[in-house]
Amino acid sequence: MRRRSRLTAPARRVLPALLGLALAACATKVPREEPPTIGMMAGRPYDLPADPGVKANDEATIAAYRDYLKKAPRDPQRPQALRRLGDLEMDSADSRLAGPATGGPGTTVVPPVAPAAPAAAPRPLPAPGTAEPAARTPSGGTTAEAQNYQHAVRLYQDLLAAYPNAPDNDTVLYQLAHAYELGGDLESALRVLDRLVQQYPRTALLDEAQFRRGELMFAMHNYHGAEQAYGTILATRVHTPYFERALYMHGWSLYKQDQLEEALKSFFGVLDLKLIARDNEAGLDTIAGLSRADRELVEDTLRVVSLSLENLQGADSIPAFMAPGLRRDYEFRVYRQLGELYLAQERVKDAADTFLAFARRHPLHTQSPGLRARVIEIYQQGGFDTLVLEAKREYVQRYGLHSEFHSANPAAWNKWQPLLKEFLTELAQRDHAIAQKSRKPEDYTAAAGWYRQLIEAFPTDPATARQNFLLAELLFESQHYGEAAIEYEKSAYQYLLHPKSADAGYAALLAYVEQQKRAAPDEQPRIERAGVDSALRFAATFPGDARTGPVLANAAEKLYALHDLDGATQVAQKVLALQPPAGPPQQRVAWTVIALAAFDSGAFDRAERAYQELLARTAEGDPQRAALTERLAASVYKQGEQARAQGRLREAVGHFDRVAVVAPLSPIRASAQYDAAAALIALKDWANAARTLEDFRQRFPTSPLLDDAGDKLALVYTESGQWALAAGEYERVAGRKVDAAVARAALWQAAELYEKAAAPAGAASAADAANARSAAARTYEAYVQRFPEPLEPAIEARSRLARLAGERGDTAAALAWIRRLMEAERAGGAGRTDRTRYLGAQAAMVLTQQPYDEFHKVALVEPLKKNLALKKSRMEAALQAYALAAAYGVAEVSTNATYRTAELYREFGQALLASERPRGLSPDELEQYNVLLEEQAFPFDEKAVAMHEANARHSAEGIYDQWIKGSYQALAQLRPLRYGKTETSEDTIDAIR
Repeated sequence: MRRRSRLTAPARRVLPALLGLALAACATKVPREEPPTIGMMAGRPYDLPADPGVKANDEATIAAYRDYLKKAPRDPQRPQALRRLGDLEMDSADSRLAGPATGGPGTTVVPPVAPAAPAAAPRPLPAPGTAEPAARTPSGGTTAEAQNYQHAVRLYQDLLAAYPNAPDNDTVLYQLAHAYELGGDLESALRVLDRLVQQYPRTALLDEAQFRRGELMFAMHNYHGAEQAYGTILATRVHTPYFERALYMHGWSLYKQDQLEEALKSFFGVLDLKLIARDNEAGLDTIAGLSRADRELVEDTLRVVSLSLENLQGADSIPAFMAPGLRRDYEFRVYRQLGELYLAQERVKDAADTFLAFARRHPLHTQSPGLRARVIEIYQQGGFDTLVLEAKREYVQRYGLHSEFHSANPAAWNKWQPLLKEFLTELAQRDHAIAQKSRKPEDYTAAAGWYRQLIEAFPTDPATARQNFLLAELLFESQHYGEAAIEYEKSAYQYLLHPKSADAGYAALLAYVEQQKRAAPDEQPRIERAGVDSALRFAATFPGDARTGPVLANAAEKLYALHDLDGATQVAQKVLALQPPAGPPQQRVAWTVIALAAFDSGAFDRAERAYQELLARTAEGDPQRAALTERLAASVYKQGEQARAQGRLREAVGHFDRVAVVAPLSPIRASAQYDAAAALIALKDWANAARTLEDFRQRFPTSPLLDDAGDKLALVYTESGQWALAAGEYERVAGRKVDAAVARAALWQAAELYEKAAAPAGAASAADAANARSAAARTYEAYVQRFPEPLEPAIEARSRLARLAGERGDTAAALAWIRRLMEAERAGGAGRTDRTRYLGAQAAMVLTQQPYDEFHKVALVEPLKKNLALKKSRMEAALQAYALAAAYGVAEVSTNATYRTAELYREFGQALLASERPRGLSPDELEQYNVLLEEQAFPFDEKAVAMHEANARHSAEGIYDQWIKGSYQALAQLRPLRYGKTETSEDTIDAIR
């Protein structure tokens, strides 16, 4: 569309006067009013209609001006009329070319005068050195159109010729040049503008004139001239309405001269004016204060900048122009425009390198992620898979959650989050797939790293739960079971429910199992506990899941294994409370855990109930039934033990007896019956204890408790007064005990009990007594044979054997046992004790009876000599026997032996005195014979006195028994004068005793 001519400021001032002249003939004179005052304004309404502009018919107006010029050749207003007529001719020509104006047929709306807008540069422009752009076509175009402006040209020429010094000739020259230009005569237009700037260097139209000159020279390919024309505008440094366009075209002029670096300075100047402190890094249409024309100017400038850079060093040339810090506001647009130019030229690598150049130059710039994303897009379109992968990896490294970019630009980071998420997801899935094929640790590590970044960067994203699940799967596949369990739990419980929630929770349990298998022994309990906690969380979160029953049952078993009995019981009860009910296998596990935990915690009554439940759920032929029955029996048995420990013995007996009811074939039954008997013994319920033990012996003949049962039965018989039965049990005990001390004690106890049974109080009849006595002797004899050591009880046994033999009238046997006793005691060595010596001494005294009896049998009759010798020898034998008995040093035996020794001497002397006298003695001989006998008997009396005195002296040692007393009595007879008054002292001694 052709540009309409615009009036300059001077033309705007002239227009009212010319219009006044044109309308003077038809104007009506109006009376002059008084000057208005403020007071007159009050209360007076005024209607102020909108100004419609000045409308006139172009042809009529032109005719009026022509008529005026003819009629007033010398009028002072003629120059203005000529100029106005020229303007009207211009407008008329414009109207004819453009068609009817909006004001109505045949009319022209006269617009306000404003500077003409600079012409836009042709686009696209070729690079320097290529073919020149087509020559600029004048606005007039055709010859007919050019003729439309000839009238205006002539009028302006006439005006300048007639009034060469008119003050507004600068405006006329501008309009003349404009008419030439519109008429297509560019050279003439340029000459007129040259004249204008030369003649009127200070004209208000200077910038516009120079701009028009530049445009004309640029159109005529006089780029150097255009550069100078535009440069004059720029030199003023005053930002007139033509400054920006002049700066833009100045760059183009340099560009056309291949002065690219200088051209870029101008182009960047344009961008500085439009974008510095304005650029919001979004689309140009969103920049505040940037009009559509400004936006187009910026777009054109960026295009020519990219063309210039392309013909230099591309992106490498940009930093030199970015030295002023403010240009960094729009620097990214320069790189981006250049990159897009390369793409249009299919220079893919150069495009990618350009985008990357900015991103690397300004890694923290908010547009860097976008340019890197553009690089990735380019690589993808080009099929460069390796480069795509590398670029995406670099992208997430540079713009991840913990990147410097995120710290510096949190708002911009949020903007690029979707792309970051997309790349992280792709990288994680790609490396995951690679790891699944290669099974290499480094591949698993790489994939896990991407997943972790993705999860951390987008914790609330709906897709993150699944990514967390995939991370857990990856860790499980790479045998990092501990980490896998943690990530499975995150996926299951840290997000809103998603399709993989339950699977993740269950997979965590599998991961704990695998982790535990490979853990050190000291770590396994901790891991197992963590697995149990996870299982309980699974059950609480997914109660309706089909796996909840097995999971809880397994958790109960593990808690039991960890000795958390209360926890195991509670979880097992949860299994039984599930709705819908858990399966039979899980219910069996639950009851088993309850039973075991109750048993281990000492709640045996609850354990019994649980085992009853288990047995009710177990078929008769099930192999586990026997074991369950045993556990049931143990639960009942343990209740008996508890009651016993708490002193409730009768209750304990009841529980022990119940074992035979609930599990008659259980091996525990033997122990239970044994313990029942023990409890009955403690209760002193001898009758029931005996029956229980007797039944035990009959029912369990091979039980290892049989020996102990015999011991207890012996005790029961003993306590119940059944001596013979008790003795028989002790005898059996002695026969089977390996422990010599126990066997020895049992055998001794049996012998004593047999003796007790032989006593009148213990025997039902004489025959029973005889049998018991015989059994006692047999048992003592067995004792001596089996246990010669220790010496004392063995000597005691011989003593008792001698006594028993005597009681049954077997004197020979009794003497034989006495002799054996003495022999064993004398040979006892270090084993001899006071008791053995006492028994030995007693035995020795018993053995003195025979030599004494033999002595007493010999009478001193004829043949006196022979009988005297015999009696004397037998006295010596008896004395030796007494000496042997006394040698034991047992006071009771020593005083007895001493007394008997003294009496033996005394009897021998008396025997001498009472001996038969020889026949045929005369009285004198007889008297002499008697004196001689008395002399022979006297030493024996003296010895008797000496022995009794020695015996009596033991009283001074505190010993006063019957033998000492007998010695005192004998001395009173033997020495009445000395010992005849001893009764008082004897009584005193008795009193002391």
